[in-house]
Amino acid sequence: MSDRRETVLVAVGGDSPDQWLPEFAQAFPEGDAVWLPDAAPEQIAAADWAIVWSPEASLLDRLKGVRALFSLGAGVDHLMGAKNLPEGAPIVRYVGRDLTHRMSEWVVLQCLLHLRLFRTYERQQSARQWLRPHQPGAEEVTVGLMGLGVLGQDAAKKLATIGFRLRGWSRTEKALDGVDCFHGPEQYDAFLAETDILVSLLPHTPATERLVTLDVLKRLRRDGALGGAFYVNGGRGKTQIDADIDMALRNGLLAGASLDVFETEPLPRDHPLWTAPNVFITPHAAAWSPRSDVVRYVVRQIRRHRLGEPFENVVDPVLGY
Repeated sequence: MSDRRETVLVAVGGDSPDQWLPEFAQAFPEGDAVWLPDAAPEQIAAADWAIVWSPEASLLDRLKGVRALFSLGAGVDHLMGAKNLPEGAPIVRYVGRDLTHRMSEWVVLQCLLHLRLFRTYERQQSARQWLRPHQPGAEEVTVGLMGLGVLGQDAAKKLATIGFRLRGWSRTEKALDGVDCFHGPEQYDAFLAETDILVSLLPHTPATERLVTLDVLKRLRRDGALGGAFYVNGGRGKTQIDADIDMALRNGLLAGASLDVFETEPLPRDHPLWTAPNVFITPHAAAWSPRSDVVRYVVRQIRRHRLGEPFENVVDPVLGY
């Protein structure tokens, strides 16, 4: 094993070096971390590793020596479309317990907000009304999860403890305790037909791009215990058509929605979704992870590589996740 100090390039726009470099100094004493805006051209060219989020194409051209690219988040669509990825360098997704738990918290919160008529009570409070509309129990409501990977499976477990009926849909066949599982395009309609709250935790791939349309939302159950259909997306914004979600909310096809991700981010200030009825909007913050956790994950992968062990959570370039 070489004694040369290896370098990690941190290329994460919107953050600051104070959020990253001290964490690397503590977790990676045998190497160095450099912050992209402050890095000299020769440091970029010589970087052994890079942690990135939505990097500019010109940066990828300069990363000639990296042995792996680490994605800041679980999603890697910000990289998969690039034509100039460093040859031979795998892309490694960040998968951590904290990220998984936070996503499940957000999904559970959104499902409960819709189940417990939170927007209705907000309106009643503003009008100083003391009314008690009917509230179904969780056991009367079916949550349909699109995407049954690490995030989807954990969300299913936590929703099950509350009592929701569960069904799931994935690209390939899955079997999960307590979840009615569907897979592939041939079973998609059957999955949607009995779903009251549709939750998307799908990655963005060519197969999932713009999947959730007005036509899809029409196929959700609207005569169930909630008296309408609901849509929740904590996955990727490009798996939906924002204009269709807005239309469905305004014409009553959807009784409510929770959106953490959008086709264009940040969501433009003049976008109609800001004022759509019965929608909860969060700024791609459903599964924010402490930088210290991400750093420890990256360092663990580097050390695995040194020992001749494979990286964890390597992206399949064909599947896109």
